[in-house]
Amino acid sequence: MPTTQLPALTGPVVIRFGRLGDTILLQPLLHKLHLRYGRPCQLLTLGDWSPALYSAQPEVAGCIPLRSQSGPMWLHPQRWRAALALRRRRASPFYICEPEFRTRTKIRPMLALAGVPAEHCTFIEDIPSIEHEHWVDWLLRFGDTTPAAFRASSESTPPRVHAAPQLHVSAAERADREAWLHAQGLSGRPLVLLQPANKRTMRWNGVRAAEDDDKSWPVERWAALARAISYRLPQAQVLFCGSAAEAGYLDTLLAVTDAASPRIDVAVLPLGRLKALLEIAHSMVSVDTGPAHLAAAMGCPLVVLMGNRSPQLWTPRSGSGSEVIVLGGLPGIRRVDEIETVQVVNAWRALRWRIVVATAKNGAETIAYSAGCAG
Repeated sequence: MPTTQLPALTGPVVIRFGRLGDTILLQPLLHKLHLRYGRPCQLLTLGDWSPALYSAQPEVAGCIPLRSQSGPMWLHPQRWRAALALRRRRASPFYICEPEFRTRTKIRPMLALAGVPAEHCTFIEDIPSIEHEHWVDWLLRFGDTTPAAFRASSESTPPRVHAAPQLHVSAAERADREAWLHAQGLSGRPLVLLQPANKRTMRWNGVRAAEDDDKSWPVERWAALARAISYRLPQAQVLFCGSAAEAGYLDTLLAVTDAASPRIDVAVLPLGRLKALLEIAHSMVSVDTGPAHLAAAMGCPLVVLMGNRSPQLWTPRSGSGSEVIVLGGLPGIRRVDEIETVQVVNAWRALRWRIVVATAKNGAETIAYSAGCAG
C-alpha cells in the first residue's frame, strides 16, 4: 500500500494528557501519523515518561515536557514554554487525543494562546467511540481523520498499521541495563518481574487502604506468588519492582515473603531501565497499570490482574506477539483481591515463556518463545 504523505512544516503534533499507560497506547497512532505525513510526530503529554518511552522510536521526533495541567496558566512557566513550543509548530496538523473535559478547560486555551488555527486541529472527542472498542482501535480510527487545512492533499486510504504498541530500547538504555545487571550479579539469569503497585497505591502519608483501591492485591498473595515462582523456576531472579516512591511498599512485600533465598529481591527502577529489562525479561506479573502496558509493548510475556475495568477496552496489547493473560476485570470481577493466588500461579505457568537465543553486537537480543513457564 502506498504511503500517504501530507504537506506540513513539521510533523504532526499529538496531545494526550494521560498517564503512563495512556502514553504507551498512543504508539500505533503515532506510527500511523508518521506514515501519513512522512515526518515524525511531536508529542505533548503529562509527566516525564514520554522521552524514556519513545527514546528509540522513529515515529517521535521530540517530546514537549509538561508536568502539570492544573491551576492558572500564569503560575506554571512550563505551561507557557509548552504553549510557545506549540506556537512554533502551529503550521502542523494537531491531533488532540483527550476525550475528557480537559480538552475544553486546558487544551483549547493552550492552543488559542499558541495561535494554532482551528482548521489545523482534529479532536478525538468528535469521533464517537464504539461499545467495547479497545482504546488502541479508537485511536487508530481517529488517525484516519484529517484536519480541515490538510484535507485537499489527503489520499483516500490512510496506511494500515498493527493495532498494538511496540516499543524499542536505545543503545544507552541497553548499556545501562547491562551495567546494572552486572553490578547486581544478575547477568545471564532469567528475570521474573512482579509489579504490585499502581498509580493509586501510594498516598502522601503512606500506602492507600486496600478497601479504597480495587487494584490492590494482598501482600500475602504477592509473597506466596514470589515463592511459588522461585520454586518452579529456581534459576530465575524474582524482583518486586516499582518506582522510588514505592520503595517502602516493596520492602514490606519482601519482608512478608520472608525468603532466605537471594533469588527474591526488590528493584527500584527508573523507567528507561525498566523498559530495557522488559526487553529481555522472562515474564512479568502485574496489576492493571502502566508497567503492564509497557511489558506487552516490549514483548515480555505477561499476566495482568484487572479489577473494576473492562478487559475489552484496556487489555495490554503486544505488537511483537508475546502472550498476555488477563485475570479478572468486568463484568465478573470488580476487585483484584477476588483473584486467588493459585489462579495467578497457574496463569504464569501457562505463559509461552521467553528465552534469549542470541545477542547482537549492538546489544539487541534475539527472542524466542516456548510453551510453558515451568513444569
